[in-house]
Amino acid sequence: MSIGFLAHTYPWVKAFHLMSVIAWMAGMFYLPRLFVYHCMVHHGTAESERMKVMERRLLKQIINPAMVATWIFGLLLVLTPGVIDWSSGWPWVKLAGVLAMSMFHGKLVVWRRDFMEDRNTRPHRYYRIANEVPTVLMFVIVIMVIVKPF
Repeated sequence: MSIGFLAHTYPWVKAFHLMSVIAWMAGMFYLPRLFVYHCMVHHGTAESERMKVMERRLLKQIINPAMVATWIFGLLLVLTPGVIDWSSGWPWVKLAGVLAMSMFHGKLVVWRRDFMEDRNTRPHRYYRIANEVPTVLMFVIVIMVIVKPF
């Protein structure tokens, strides 16, 4: 299914999609790092409460809206005639990567809730490792879109 008028808006939609992705990824890289630092402070302290505010604002004001915009502009690109050849393998791998990134986003929401309720039981090392997930997914997604290896 495609919408013909999108062909005329393609450069604009692609530009807004890219800007949304950059904002989403910036937050996806930073929030797990905040969790690392949050693990190193005691519950109930002013530092812990400040971390909670930072995490909430980052998620609600940047990461969530950027993800929604990324999906909206991405779906508009998919609907643009001639942009994607679904008989190739790369769009399917990219889609899997984007779905995995969205699931990781969901995990960040759950982890933030744990911190907000002082229920986090994971060590800072866990979040240091988790912080690499968006990077790996980004590599996969970008290579699929730019190189289109298959």
